[in-house]
Amino acid sequence: MTATVGQAPITESTLNGHQVRAQAEPPAARKPSPFDILGLREAGGALRFLGQVAMRHPRAVLRTAPDLGQELVKISLGRSQVAPEKGDKRFTDPAWEQNPLFRATMQTYLTWGSGMERYLDNLGLNGKGVERTRFGVVLLREATAPTNFFATNPAAVKRCYDTGGGSVRRGLANWAGDLVHNHGMPSMVDRRPFTIGQNIAFSPGSVIYRDEVFELIQYTPQTGTVYDRPILMVPPQVNKYYALDLSPGRSLYEYLLQRGIQVFGISWRNPTRAQRDWNFDTYVQATIDAIDVVRQVSGSPDVNIMGGCLGGMTAALTQAHLAALGEEHRIHSTTVFVTLLDTDANGRMFLFATPQMLALAKQVSRPTGVIDGWQLGSTFAWLRPNDLVWNYWVNNYLLGQDPPAFDILTWNADTTRLTTAFHRQMLDMVAANQMVHPGAMTVLGTPIDLSRITTDTYVAAGRTDHITPWQACYRTTQLVSGHSEFVLCSSGHIQTVVADPKHRGLGYFVNPDTPPEAEDWLAAAQRHEGSWWEHWMAWLAERSGGHSTAPESLGSISFPPKERAPGTYVLLLAFADQRAEQPGVAQQVHIAQILLADVGVGGLPHPCRSVGVAEQQAGCPSERAQVGRIGQQDAGALGDLVDDPADR
Repeated sequence: MTATVGQAPITESTLNGHQVRAQAEPPAARKPSPFDILGLREAGGALRFLGQVAMRHPRAVLRTAPDLGQELVKISLGRSQVAPEKGDKRFTDPAWEQNPLFRATMQTYLTWGSGMERYLDNLGLNGKGVERTRFGVVLLREATAPTNFFATNPAAVKRCYDTGGGSVRRGLANWAGDLVHNHGMPSMVDRRPFTIGQNIAFSPGSVIYRDEVFELIQYTPQTGTVYDRPILMVPPQVNKYYALDLSPGRSLYEYLLQRGIQVFGISWRNPTRAQRDWNFDTYVQATIDAIDVVRQVSGSPDVNIMGGCLGGMTAALTQAHLAALGEEHRIHSTTVFVTLLDTDANGRMFLFATPQMLALAKQVSRPTGVIDGWQLGSTFAWLRPNDLVWNYWVNNYLLGQDPPAFDILTWNADTTRLTTAFHRQMLDMVAANQMVHPGAMTVLGTPIDLSRITTDTYVAAGRTDHITPWQACYRTTQLVSGHSEFVLCSSGHIQTVVADPKHRGLGYFVNPDTPPEAEDWLAAAQRHEGSWWEHWMAWLAERSGGHSTAPESLGSISFPPKERAPGTYVLLLAFADQRAEQPGVAQQVHIAQILLADVGVGGLPHPCRSVGVAEQQAGCPSERAQVGRIGQQDAGALGDLVDDPADR
């Protein structure tokens, strides 16, 4: 079976012959649509509210209508000067200017859109209710753009003519494939050129610890000497870890290793309904376990820790928990990037955080025990509909082209699930802004108070981030008690993470002071050209201790190396749809399933059941050697870790 480009799940056979979906989707009464998750239905209600306001405030209509009417008359006479904004790439085809009909269509669309914006301004209202209404207008406006329809898109019409109708046939095939395999959302990426462990998630290393929740990977040093204090990377629970380890030259792990930093990274297991009770307690305890393994293997009494997005929240909660126990000494410094600890933010993601929508979001994950990654991905996509939805709608369906092959979009499409308990806990945390209020949230039995964090903290945010607004990220500097450094990058959410120094056009703002207000910080900040990685590396180096000769081997006697990086958890459910196109991936996934059995009682690894150290150092053993190492006694463990009856 050949899956559609960049999509979806097919079945895997386990050792006992049962069939399990590679991307398990437990049965439910009705799968909620992306519109349920984001709150677009509430956006429709916001538009109805707009009409009701118009009846109560006719003066706003009267102030808007004359200018709108005059401009529409100019358009009909061919005298209008209305033009798209400079950065609007939808109307770059020459026909939008040269053809009178297409030009009038474009100008009418733009005029109505700006007229609705002026009407909202003329209402003189404010608050999140009006912002929800404004967002609803944006969604409607972008959906009705003439570029989204075949007959009013000159580029689509031309391509149909040039290809003898081939683009239409290809577009229909792409649409049908996405309808079946991608929940009706247009695919953003062609994932076929990428293979995990080869050209993405490629940094060499070994898994040195595995339990039910995560694998810990130690990466091979790339310098003769290394800093004594290692760094532990805590990735978000949404998507896989390798946004931090993309293709060569774009990997943060590679960047750190080449500068002598000892890098250890967590790779979370993708949960199923069997893990529906996993919550922040689970992930904080896992992070503490990882810290202790890193300390034992490296010989360092403490570690630096870095987390992004949800991983940053997890890192902060871990540190606050340890501080409450008087054990904060295990962590020397903390770096968080694109992370909201104060969720009182004005970003689009929080517009629909009403009690009704939060209740609906909780209902989504209750029947299945998990919320699927595609649902979260759709939510984030609709926050930027032009860039992340309609752009691919036009490319894939109207033009009949494949989506681009791009490493970061490949990572973005490799989604994971969130457990019901974790999802509900996050929603409650957002609704009550619990992390800001000491004692409002409890983790592992201890009340959380971020002001107990006294170590140095580095905070990085993106100026154009639509998911974690930078002003809200900045407030982290006011919540912790230790010395804080804030850096504002010139890019958005993902580009802030993937900011390799070779990328042109990057910049960041620095101000050593951290006044109470974010805008005051920015007013006194200085812009620097280049990547914030360089600034952060200098900060991190000062907190990484002295230098020692790089270790000759990975792991330790207590935690010997197992499989080569990127490990098994990242492979188990990754890119299963590529197996027909890429021979060998099926075997990798199958091996990954078997290796999940290498989890000991109480979460401690059993070195006797892992790949031998000598074999590991000599290279990746064959599939037969790996299966033989595990032995027949491990086949039954697959019943718990792979062949979960709930996922059949």
